[in-house]
Amino acid sequence: MPALADTTITAQLLGVLQEALDGPAHEWSYFSDPQPEAGLLGSVTTLTPAQASEPVGPSGTSIAAHLHHLAFSLAASAAWIRGDHRAVNWSESWRVHTVTAAEWAALLERTRTVGSELRQAIAQRALATEDAFGGSVGALAHAVYHLAAIRQKAAAVRG
Repeated sequence: MPALADTTITAQLLGVLQEALDGPAHEWSYFSDPQPEAGLLGSVTTLTPAQASEPVGPSGTSIAAHLHHLAFSLAASAAWIRGDHRAVNWSESWRVHTVTAAEWAALLERTRTVGSELRQAIAQRALATEDAFGGSVGALAHAVYHLAAIRQKAAAVRG
């Protein structure tokens, strides 16, 4: 059986990331509902800052906390994939719990920006080293995990 081409592997990684952040690019999906709002950004953009700040579930974390943590991790993953293996302060990633309207808008924009940075890092470097490939796969798994957590919390705050 022939091996997959590097371009195919990279395209598949980017397709899963696309679905996690923006929803499926096609009428079918890898893992979510086949609607655009199934992605992370579509799941949260209609939430109010008060809804995003509401503690939900046994852990009492808010959607804003999860989104801030995810944006932090997307940026850290992009850096890792590019070869920057400096330690990051992961406790800093959970420092946000509540947001004002301006902070919520900024957090949504930051998530879009670091999502684009991660896409670029994967496109350019995912297959350059074992660390870069592992970091790419790990970033996808982490994004999908937080997508699920955020969607559950969003359903709860919407009632």
